[in-house]
Amino acid sequence: MTYPVTGPVLGVIGGGQLARMMAPAATNLGFDLHILAESPTVGAVAAVRSAPVGDYKDLEALREFARGKDVITFDHEHVPTEFLHTLIAEGVNVQPHPDALQYAQDKLMMRQAVEDLGLPNPRWARVETLDELLAFGDEIGWPVVLKTPRGGYDGKGVMVLDSPQHAREQAAAWFDELPHRTDFSALLAEEKVPFTRELSALVARRESGQVLPWPVVETIQVNSVCDEVIAPAPSLSPAIARAASDAAVTLATELGVTGVMAAELFEVPSSSAGFYINELAMRPHNTGHWTQEGSVTSQFEQHLRAVLDMPLGATTMRDEVAIMKNYLGGENEDIFGVYPLALSAEPRAKIHFYGKETRPGRKIGHVNITGRAAETRVLRDAAANVASIVRDGRPL
Repeated sequence: MTYPVTGPVLGVIGGGQLARMMAPAATNLGFDLHILAESPTVGAVAAVRSAPVGDYKDLEALREFARGKDVITFDHEHVPTEFLHTLIAEGVNVQPHPDALQYAQDKLMMRQAVEDLGLPNPRWARVETLDELLAFGDEIGWPVVLKTPRGGYDGKGVMVLDSPQHAREQAAAWFDELPHRTDFSALLAEEKVPFTRELSALVARRESGQVLPWPVVETIQVNSVCDEVIAPAPSLSPAIARAASDAAVTLATELGVTGVMAAELFEVPSSSAGFYINELAMRPHNTGHWTQEGSVTSQFEQHLRAVLDMPLGATTMRDEVAIMKNYLGGENEDIFGVYPLALSAEPRAKIHFYGKETRPGRKIGHVNITGRAAETRVLRDAAANVASIVRDGRPL
């Protein structure tokens, strides 16, 4: 009798687009990928053979899902760390470890860690009252950015306050809610950084210590959502590129990260380092989608290798430049109906669709394209044109 060949069994908590894009990488390596899905209709369900539905905030659901898995990893950072510590105490291999994951979950902890490591940090303060916020703003100068330390993403949980009066009018409600919250007891106040553009430094680290970075990229945001990524970041000083990459490697190493980590950065020419660290994500990240076609090893394959503590793949680029263009839900509701037009518009482009119901403003896919550095503008226009066809049913 012959038996099927089975590889390591990985469990991913969360069924979004990141889990969905881990599935082809797992299939190619012969790994068995299972998803703990929020509902039967989330995007990753269609990409794997096992996707039980469960609540990541339910310890018993997590225990049941973890049974028989070689490693548990994540599509998002929102799983309660106390539950993850319980799973580890019961013998479950959780990667990244919650002691590292907490720095992506809590922006106050992240800011303190960056400061303790001596890495480029904007001026910041933990504020528990409106008076503390006003004092911070008066000390460093207005405007000031106020953030919730947990739960914010894509611009949510962020408030830009131009003056003390604006702070009194807009921020008072956030402070009034603090005594009633169970997830955090203070807010994060930061200086409004005079950045020229946003960058991202992506790295992967395995538990035994190997760390590999990808090239630092430029990220372009529209309405606080990543719209486009250019790899490598055009005209970035080699010294700043090295320093940014080294900072990401230091964070991953010193915080004990396993898997992929993205350090989102502000380029600030007036600062001594040339950049500040903005936020961290400990999972495959939107700013790394270009690696699917642009790098020898994609961030999704690398994440699986890293959380299993297997040797990491090369992170060199396959071409001189790679472009990633996100597309949100738009006027077109028949995604596949426009594929013939989109695919013929630019044969070099690769369309990625997340399997989500199309709704205006919802992130539903991206387009990747690679080529020569001299044609960067042409490549960007081509990717935008394909994205427009998928989104709205018509070219630019």
